[in-house]
Amino acid sequence: MEQSEEPTGKKKSGLMMLVVPLVVLTAVGGGGGWVIGNMLAPQVKLSEEAAKAAEAAPAAHGEAKKEEGLPKIATEANGIVQLEAITTNLAYPSENWIRVELALLFNGAPDVKIAEDVHQDIMAYLRTVSLQQVEGPRGFQYLKDDIQERVDLRSEGRVSKVMFRTFVIE
Repeated sequence: MEQSEEPTGKKKSGLMMLVVPLVVLTAVGGGGGWVIGNMLAPQVKLSEEAAKAAEAAPAAHGEAKKEEGLPKIATEANGIVQLEAITTNLAYPSENWIRVELALLFNGAPDVKIAEDVHQDIMAYLRTVSLQQVEGPRGFQYLKDDIQERVDLRSEGRVSKVMFRTFVIE
């Protein structure tokens, strides 16, 4: 009977050796999170109040809110037309999706009708592409070249360049 009591005593002390540091570390982590949260919370409230005040200021003066930051370069005044994002599934495997955002650089004044025709043509083309065709840097370059060729044919030379904004395959 004495032999059976010793191992249970060792098991209890081993369990206590695990539980006590775990409880201490949990308390330290929770306390540290509480302290950091209290340090940051006033800053968040101040920044929210400042943002509300900044939004209210132009409205109070009757001014229209202007866009902040750098002006966008993709404007029709610059001859650049940003196309709507194209999201479609690939031909093979059909479970994979592709999302492309493009911009067209026109020679002269942009033409919205040509831009829409190009958009539809590119979407139809992307539905025929397989994942193996666009894998790797060469595949992406071939895709860019194919799209540029299609745009040249569709626009009859009015579009000088196709610029890729985003390219994602999922």
